[in-house]
Amino acid sequence: MWLEPLKNYSANIPNLVKSPSTPPANVISLLIADDHPVVREGLVAIFRTQKDIQVVGEASDGEESCELCAQLSPDVLLLDLRMPKKDGLQVIEELTARKASKPRILVMTTYESGEDIRRVLKAGAKGYLVKGTPPEQIRESVRRVAGGESLVPAAIASKLAESLAHPELSERELQVLHQMADGRSNKEIGQALFISENTVKSHVKVILTKLDAMGRTEAIAIGTKRGLIQNCT
Repeated sequence: MWLEPLKNYSANIPNLVKSPSTPPANVISLLIADDHPVVREGLVAIFRTQKDIQVVGEASDGEESCELCAQLSPDVLLLDLRMPKKDGLQVIEELTARKASKPRILVMTTYESGEDIRRVLKAGAKGYLVKGTPPEQIRESVRRVAGGESLVPAAIASKLAESLAHPELSERELQVLHQMADGRSNKEIGQALFISENTVKSHVKVILTKLDAMGRTEAIAIGTKRGLIQNCT
């Protein structure tokens, strides 16, 4: 399991103070956001010996990520995609909409569906890594993103290309698909989303067309496989 080497690497290292002194101008300031303490400790450890990168804070949920970005103004935010209170996509959307305290965002997550990749890059993330990426590659990715590059490794790029080959569902269509996956009828979906049953039927028809599905069951299966169901809000 990829957490173990990080855990071993971080053994006997003192806890990071969340707001250390401001790093010099030529040093990249980094905020790490992940809801698993062991993961955060391991990530802090792999940057501790780097003279050109300084971890200035740690966040354990999405709300704290946004708050610390405002307080610390990091150059780069290394962000998990699934977190409490606000998920990674919500954090990206909030931070990119700000006029100030806007870090370059590098997503590092367990999830690597084409839809996850497409949505976070579209929202404004500058890079996407999966957990298990070697420490040196993580460090180099932070440097490249801080330098203004957009970073999508080859394996991630292929998933993105596959996702882009499919029509994108609108937010409302995603909501309807999620309701379908919960087993609700058109009438129940309409009541839940405050839209008419005829409008629901129209959305379902479009969903089936976009997913190239013969019926609701197949649409749910395709949506689950592509990561659409878990992304619905």
